[in-house]
Amino acid sequence: MIRDALKTNWLIGMIQPRSKNGGKSSILYPVGCAGKIVSFTETEDGRLLITLGGILRFKTKHELPSYNGYRRFQIDWSPFKRDLQPVEEPEIDRAHFEAVLRHYLSAHKIPVKWDDIKNTSSSFLVTSLAMQCPFTQEEKQALLEAPNLTELTNLVVSLLAMAANSNATSSESHH
Repeated sequence: MIRDALKTNWLIGMIQPRSKNGGKSSILYPVGCAGKIVSFTETEDGRLLITLGGILRFKTKHELPSYNGYRRFQIDWSPFKRDLQPVEEPEIDRAHFEAVLRHYLSAHKIPVKWDDIKNTSSSFLVTSLAMQCPFTQEEKQALLEAPNLTELTNLVVSLLAMAANSNATSSESHH
């Protein structure tokens, strides 16, 4: 799939499986994201390590016949055309957001440079956390399907707060 993408437009669609059974018959979530390959490296054993930059979310319509061993879908971009617009800063209570983030990072003993966080735009911080935090598969899908940046921010704040509180509770019960 990667080699085929590199021969054409360098785009790949990514969709999470709903079930953990893996394989070619996995049931997939209906919403995925197209990403452009922004860098790649070939390993000595012939694998390709890639970095994708998210472009636009899509909704699957129906599955097409597989090609070269990978699944393909007819997709609909229209529900997510707003993704192509410039990102607007979400309207958030930054102090509350940072307090929740501080609690989460402290509960998980993750060191950070707070000056860097303070100097990062809210939109970049929220989208980075949505991608990099160890949320469950279902939580990641909910983040992907958030209709706008304000809703994404609210969801990230909720997930961070729940994860921080559950981690604090489980570590207290071990003492």
